Amino acid sequence: MTDELQKLKAEKDELLQTMIRRQADFENFRKRTERDRFEEGRRGVERLVGDLIPVLDAFDLALQAHDDPAYEEYRKGITLIRKQLWDAIAKHGVQRIEAAGKIFDPHQHQAIERLETEEYPDGFIVAVFQDGYMMHGRVLRPAIVRVAVHTGKDENPITYDN
Repeated sequence: MTDELQKLKAEKDELLQTMIRRQADFENFRKRTERDRFEEGRRGVERLVGDLIPVLDAFDLALQAHDDPAYEEYRKGITLIRKQLWDAIAKHGVQRIEAAGKIFDPHQHQAIERLETEEYPDGFIVAVFQDGYMMHGRVLRPAIVRVAVHTGKDENPITYDN
């Protein structure tokens, strides 16, 4: 009887361990599924925002096109609509990449023009042609910029010590 009791106890312990592992597996599956659903939702919002950024650009161009005082009411309306659109996407974590006056960062900026000058530090962003945008730390679109480069010899050349 004792052997049978020990055998049943061992079988019960084995089943209990199996049940505990299955519960842990299920909990991990549930968390992974929830995380994947959240990430997919965020990617969907990123795709939508990526599609809306050119609309912001179009509003900016429309606002720049009419500086004539006769279009003041038109400008006010366009400005209000643009602000509403910006506020809607900013709620989802979208941020403008501030590029003007910064040092070039290839992770956030795309240089399409160089300005050879000693007036600005090397790598200084002189002009922004198109705003860039980030969302949750990811670049949706880099800022399109003009970068200052020095034409003369480098006053402090980089040396490598062995």
